[in-house]
Amino acid sequence: MHCGPPDMVCETKIVAADDHEALPGAKKDTLLAAAGAMWPPLPAAPGPAAAPPPAPGPQPHGGTGGAGPPEGRGVCIREFRAAEQEAARRIFYDGILERIPNTAFRGLRQHPRTQLLYALLAALCFAVTRSLLLTCLVPAGLLALRYYYSRKVILAYLECALHTDMADIEQYYMKPPGSCFWVAVLDGNVVGIVAARAHEEDNTVELLRMSVDSRFRGKGIAKALGRRVLEFAMLHNYSAVVLGTTAVKVAAHKLYESLGFRHMGANDHYVLPGMTLSLAERLFFQVRYHRYRLQLREE
Repeated sequence: MHCGPPDMVCETKIVAADDHEALPGAKKDTLLAAAGAMWPPLPAAPGPAAAPPPAPGPQPHGGTGGAGPPEGRGVCIREFRAAEQEAARRIFYDGILERIPNTAFRGLRQHPRTQLLYALLAALCFAVTRSLLLTCLVPAGLLALRYYYSRKVILAYLECALHTDMADIEQYYMKPPGSCFWVAVLDGNVVGIVAARAHEEDNTVELLRMSVDSRFRGKGIAKALGRRVLEFAMLHNYSAVVLGTTAVKVAAHKLYESLGFRHMGANDHYVLPGMTLSLAERLFFQVRYHRYRLQLREE
């Protein structure tokens, strides 16, 4: 079974201080100006009254590039540290678990053929039994089976992910060239994650593993994480950023569009890592895989 980084979450490098110093002045200014033009600034994070401007001198990690105020006064987006492995895994795990009811129930609206099949099964039950009670129980039974198989497949997917790239984030994302992993930190706690992985064959970067702790959503954290990946791609001269997602919530798709991604199509026959493709699974578990692309420059 293929257990590479699955595209479930699937939710720009705001250039860190040390990256800035490595760039020639003209190139640095051009990149930051381009990024500012593409993505208007986020609203300030809620918190105490604004502090006075910092005195001239060295900036904290990520300060110059818009990574956010210091910890305790707002959200700071920075590169992953090995000590944050378990916190990052927890946010990923909790985010994927939310997909179980969404896929089982809300996701059914995306599959009209499955809805028709379930309606025919209910009609067949009535034709055979002539019992309204039994016929009314059919939809409940079908939804229960959808929940069971959604849970079964998504837990298998999680098991796969937690034993591949999410088992050792530093080894998988921080060491290979063209890859990186970032965390959003608020008051010293990791509240969001995102990863990037380069595909040298077509000079693109894939956005992966975006997830925000449910207690901290609605504060612009996901958008800031997305910008990290986009700016990372610009900084390293990749031609485009791509992502794939099986997200059901409309808010997730609006987030990608707000970052400038273009919807490239959807696939109803996507095989999620962890699927066995049994007949029962085909009847009671379906996902729609969406592809997005943001073209940064022409090749």
